[in-house]
Amino acid sequence: MSTDTDCPMSTKPQAEHDWLNKFVGEWTFEGECQMGPDQPPMTFSGTESARLLGGLWVQAEAKGTMPGGGVSTSLFAVTFDPAKGAYVGTFVASVSAFLWVYEGQVDDSGNKLVLNTVGPDMSGSGGTANYRDITEFTPDGLRILTSEVQGADGGWTQLVRMTFTRTA
Repeated sequence: MSTDTDCPMSTKPQAEHDWLNKFVGEWTFEGECQMGPDQPPMTFSGTESARLLGGLWVQAEAKGTMPGGGVSTSLFAVTFDPAKGAYVGTFVASVSAFLWVYEGQVDDSGNKLVLNTVGPDMSGSGGTANYRDITEFTPDGLRILTSEVQGADGGWTQLVRMTFTRTA
């Protein structure tokens, strides 16, 4: 009888997969997002539950309020792909039909996961834009997620900042 580890398609967990354990647990979050240059930030909050799948993937489900009202559920999945030498993942939310596809690395500090993606240009141009989500694990046990968009000048502008607090 074959086991999962006998399968030629199986991936053996590596140190990069172990790093993902930092996400595992129950979290609450509070966040704010910029809706425009001359507008005050809008706030939102919620909960997240993250678990490991096979020691390779982290899957997180978040539920919370939307900036401006309403409720959203989102799913985030990330792993390390040894063939690419990069972390890869996806993000979907109940308020959008867009599938965000990530690729990135842990930075030299070992505390930040930087995931790059391309998505709809939120300025309404109908085109696409470069985005990055930076997840930082702080020494005091918080998790900070910052989402940024790249402008035409190559600079990055923060769109969203979320602070996660572990509850279990």
